Amino acid sequence: MASVLLGFRGSTRDQLIQPRADAVALPRVICISVQYCLSVLTPRWTGNRKTPAQSRDLIAAGVGEESPRHIGSMFCAISGVTPEEPVVSPKSGLLFERRLIEKYIAEHGTCPVTNEPLTKEELVSIKTNQAVKPRPLEAASIPGMLRIFQNEWDALMLGESALLQQLHTVRMELSHALYQHDAACRVIARVKKERDEARNLLAQLDRRAVASAMAQEVMTNGKRAPEDIPDEVPVPAKKVKAGITSDVIQELTDCNTRLSQIRKKRQVASTLATVEAIEYYTQVASHPLHKTSKPGILSCDIYAQKDLIVTGGVDSNAVVFDHAAGRIRATLAGHSKRVTSVKFAGKEDIVLTGSADKTVRLWKLKEDSGFELRHVLSEHTGEIRAVTVHATNNYFVSASADKTWCFYDISTGTCLTQVGNPDVKEGYTSAAFHPDGLILGAGTGEALVRIWDVKSQTNVATFQGHTGAVSSVSFSENGYFLATAAQDGVKLWDLRKLKNFRSLSPYDGTIATNTVEFDFSGSYLAMAGSDIRIHQVQSVKHEWPIIKTFNDFSGTGTITSVRFGPDAKYMAITTMDKNLRIVGPPQVEG
Repeated sequence: MASVLLGFRGSTRDQLIQPRADAVALPRVICISVQYCLSVLTPRWTGNRKTPAQSRDLIAAGVGEESPRHIGSMFCAISGVTPEEPVVSPKSGLLFERRLIEKYIAEHGTCPVTNEPLTKEELVSIKTNQAVKPRPLEAASIPGMLRIFQNEWDALMLGESALLQQLHTVRMELSHALYQHDAACRVIARVKKERDEARNLLAQLDRRAVASAMAQEVMTNGKRAPEDIPDEVPVPAKKVKAGITSDVIQELTDCNTRLSQIRKKRQVASTLATVEAIEYYTQVASHPLHKTSKPGILSCDIYAQKDLIVTGGVDSNAVVFDHAAGRIRATLAGHSKRVTSVKFAGKEDIVLTGSADKTVRLWKLKEDSGFELRHVLSEHTGEIRAVTVHATNNYFVSASADKTWCFYDISTGTCLTQVGNPDVKEGYTSAAFHPDGLILGAGTGEALVRIWDVKSQTNVATFQGHTGAVSSVSFSENGYFLATAAQDGVKLWDLRKLKNFRSLSPYDGTIATNTVEFDFSGSYLAMAGSDIRIHQVQSVKHEWPIIKTFNDFSGTGTITSVRFGPDAKYMAITTMDKNLRIVGPPQVEG
């Protein structure tokens, strides 16, 4: 069937009417279909009222409406457009688009024109040339094409403008959401602060209630004795002062003998940081450990065996920081005023904290890596200015503004003795044990450094020459030198001759030197006030050259504490902001 129809393609109307000699006889129904197609095309010839001869001439010339390319145009009886896949109904002879007629037959089962019953199997496919859709009128000329391009460009610009408006809207919504988030964070912080204040007030009320109940039991001549109830009632500490017994003195003496013998044979470790390495040190980390509302870290200490750092802040908290892991290990809260001094006692993983609230607290490391409060010691009547641990790690000393220092047993929290001296006109401002443990160096507010014999609790030497309170004291590891810091700078003392052999004035007396510290090997000396300076330790006769100077990283202008890490591989620095800073080679912190 299809091959026969292809035989009509390109023929004139007369030729189509006359059957070809090589064509086979077709059924009557096919002839009817062909006649119907011709009847559709006939008006195109008859509409021009041309004679057959004229039509043949036009067709031969390939122009006019009688051109074969127009004869091949057929239209779907449903849509009225040239079908992409034409089919013919053998019953009605009508031409359809396959997908349209099949959909109609599936719904109605009849021909859409004649309403005669019709099935998909009865449809006959017709092969034709691919119909080319005519070009739009606007695209038939250059001005028309330019107009099309202009319209497309305008649509593109309008779409871009809409996208920009949507982007602006999204940014506004995001800004609003961030503002709401910030407001929510501030509200949460305020609520937490109010909660903490309420808890503190409740704790104070509880303590006052306990103290009031205890006061009611105190009677004098049948009347209640007057007693001032303090705002803070600390955990009761043992008040028995048995003194430094002979057993304790023997322990201190044995420790001194043992360490002295070891020190004579000790050599500088090969792993100690070299002078060249320290010259390249820089800040490698900054960790915000304390509250922003009360910035300022007043002291710090390093536990070399476990690479832990403890800091004491103005916010009345002490924070234990794991340097290796780069995270906070514990926050020690309990003091009611600023924490002025902190120290590790490594034997039992104890942290000592001294505060302006006149108490010393002992914190013990727990199995879950936290710390628990073991003792609250309240022998002093003034602010605690310094705590220092003996070489045995069994005892420690606290020095206070009340002009006394106390000697404690760490394991029991017992104050063995409290030493005062009428010659001390102002309170103590700093203190440190000698490496051998038999002498104690303590700085005072009257610009003096007093050397105490721990066994006899006597003042065996006094160093004069400073201006202003002595803010820091540090003994060298070999036990020969003592470095002290005050308003006028740093003074170096030869303990063998009990005299000052060198004075360092980094700030010309205009700025106080707040801290001075030897490293664990005694090879380097750090001092800090408004900046940090590292000196190389030499003999008495030689100059102690500056290796490195660090500016104040915080911008506060006040360095409060500097401590060397193990083998001087890094340094911990605290200032009057909330951050603990680590200084070392760039590869120390990843």
